[in-house]
Parts: sequence; C-alpha cells; structure tokens
Amino acid sequence: MVKKSNGKWCMCVDYTGLNKVYPKDSYPLPRIDHLVDATSGHERLSFLGVFSRYHQISMSELDQEKTSFIIDIGMYCYMAMPFGLKNARVTYQRMVNKVFRDLLGKVIDAYVDDMVVKSIKSNNYVSDLQKVFDMA
Repeated sequence: MVKKSNGKWCMCVDYTGLNKVYPKDSYPLPRIDHLVDATSGHERLSFLGVFSRYHQISMSELDQEKTSFIIDIGMYCYMAMPFGLKNARVTYQRMVNKVFRDLLGKVIDAYVDDMVVKSIKSNNYVSDLQKVFDMA
C-alpha cells in the first residue's frame, strides 16, 4: 500500500516480471499531432477525462490468475484490468475505438483516456455531446 498525496491509500502491484514475459500488443495509438490538428476550425470543444479507465475492462478468466497477489488473509486476483500492465493503454484504446467507431474523427477524437468532443458549429454542440454520451 502506498499513501497518496491526498491522504488516501492506493494498492500497487509490481508487474515488472509479468510485463517482461507477456507479448507486446502492437495495436497502434493515434498520433497526437493529428488529433490536435483535427480540432482546427471547430467552434466548440469539450475535453473529457475518463475516471478509473482500465478498471472498466474485464479480464478474461484465463488471465485473472496472472494478476494474483497475496496479503495476510489470502490470495486475490484482479477481475478487471489493473493499472501497470504494459498492454493496458492499447487495450483501452482498442475498446474506445470500438465503442465510438461511428463518431471518431467526426464529433470525438480520443487518445487513450483523453477525449475531445468537437462541434464545427456552436448550434450543434449539445447534440454532438449527446451523441457521445449516448454511446458511452
């Protein structure tokens, strides 16, 4: 357990060994410069940050045991993706691309957990946001 600057405790598991032997997922992350350029000319932008992003992705039962850890009262494993796995970012990006596939590049762009909802015209702003929230 590690004490955070806000006084709350956070459990940290060292996945160095697992990350060394687990194959790298080569799913490409978007180029940030392209995403920044894609916002040019839009009258309204909303920036969204996703809270507890990786914990929203369920682990397959076969992979859950690979995330096991032991404490005084027993052994546990993660049922949702924990922070610290080397493929967590690309796995999350793949999920975001799948969920928002019909809106990406049109009203939303995403780089892992940082998203921007963009409206070319101010009068489309509320409906563009609604499209994104309806997909989430």
